[in-house]
Amino acid sequence: MNMNTMQNGAATAGEQDVGSVSERLGSSIMLIALGAVFVFGVGLANTSMAHNAAHDTRHAIGFPCH
Repeated sequence: MNMNTMQNGAATAGEQDVGSVSERLGSSIMLIALGAVFVFGVGLANTSMAHNAAHDTRHAIGFPCH
């Protein structure tokens, strides 16, 4: 961010505060780990268990499924 952006409190379209490299790397690692949990957790889960979890989630958010 430049000094004008900090004083005005608003960033223009081309200026974004993307964080440091270590923050981005940490976020990327966490997202990869979460994705691996989803892929392997669902991929190795019993089919009925995965269906029941999705079914219960639909009911919890009020989505009609019957």
